[in-house]
Amino acid sequence: MDASDLLRAVGRVRSLDRGDLRRAVARLRSVDRADVRLWLSRLRVDQLLGVLLLLGLAFLGFDLLRQLYNGSVTVSQFQRYLWAGIVVGLIYGLAGIGLSMTYSILRFANFSHGDLLTTGAFSGWSAAYVVAGWGTYDLGKLLLVRPNNDPPPGEIGMAIDSSPVAIVGGLVVAALVTVVIALAADRFVYRKLRRESAIALLIASVGVAFVLRYLLAFVFTTSNRSVPATPAEHTFELGVTSPTFDHHELTLVASAIVLMVLVHVLLQHTTLGTAMRAMADNRDLAKITGIPTERVVLATWVIGAALAGVAGYLIVLNTGTIVYTRGWTLLLPIFAGVILGGIGSIYGAMLGGLVIGIVSQVSIVWVPSNLTTAAAFLLMILILIFRPQGLLGGVETA
Repeated sequence: MDASDLLRAVGRVRSLDRGDLRRAVARLRSVDRADVRLWLSRLRVDQLLGVLLLLGLAFLGFDLLRQLYNGSVTVSQFQRYLWAGIVVGLIYGLAGIGLSMTYSILRFANFSHGDLLTTGAFSGWSAAYVVAGWGTYDLGKLLLVRPNNDPPPGEIGMAIDSSPVAIVGGLVVAALVTVVIALAADRFVYRKLRRESAIALLIASVGVAFVLRYLLAFVFTTSNRSVPATPAEHTFELGVTSPTFDHHELTLVASAIVLMVLVHVLLQHTTLGTAMRAMADNRDLAKITGIPTERVVLATWVIGAALAGVAGYLIVLNTGTIVYTRGWTLLLPIFAGVILGGIGSIYGAMLGGLVIGIVSQVSIVWVPSNLTTAAAFLLMILILIFRPQGLLGGVETA
């Protein structure tokens, strides 16, 4: 083979290699494009919104760090927002437990639940005022929770520091009176409609809510007044920041956490809790297996109403004021927490309420204070689009 033959052979090899290479690259490009098209075709709207939600949360997180770094938001300010969100969220979560239990076991949305909170608030603070001012002030004014703004809360000593027995006693009375009212509503209204549709029960609960609300307005008047006195405060030195908490907030947080833990123990480690979870899962099967369903219904009302009454009482301890519409205005964020956590799930109600509370307070970093609740609801909507069953799932007590 001479030099010309060798050159021609090398040229053929080079041309073959280049052609193969081009074809191989073309195949890879076509495969990549096909895979991308297939992936995009399978991507649902809810998944796309989920990705956008995660990206949005990541952006807000980085923006918060930026504001903390440049001083637009101080560490102490953010700590106050976060703490306020935890306090409010625990109230929502505590109140949402009874709402979630009612839905999972009795199978209807109880719109009178908010007014059970108001019932607990008025009855509990009425008892607290009577205990603290007995023998010193007019009994009628004490029972009606100072309808004419007399006597002053500070003069009576309506704070956990100065009258702990009155404050704790009022909390107990709030739970007991609310349970009595809830059982009366069940006995005369809900029990007669238990075999009817959930819509009938829902409408009946709206009627019960109106009756309770305006009965409270008739007895305690419609005025908005201050109830607890200004509590003492305690500062914790944490190095980076020195947060200050008042004793009423600490009392609220401790009470809510203890009650939530007790609910967990009841559900997971008692016969009643097992029966409640079984009835929530399948009411007919629970009857067949011998579970006393009427006792479970009774326990549901007792536990749910007691927690609602305590939540209403603690709301006043935190905000400092009481009015007959307080529970009704709180019903929507409480419902939002229950739905966000997974309607029917008690742990979901706790988590959802905490999320709604924290977002509604922390979002003041980015939006005006009158739009913070809207921000919490927007987050709820986005999460439900991505996860319709809620954060912790569907209709179950656990």
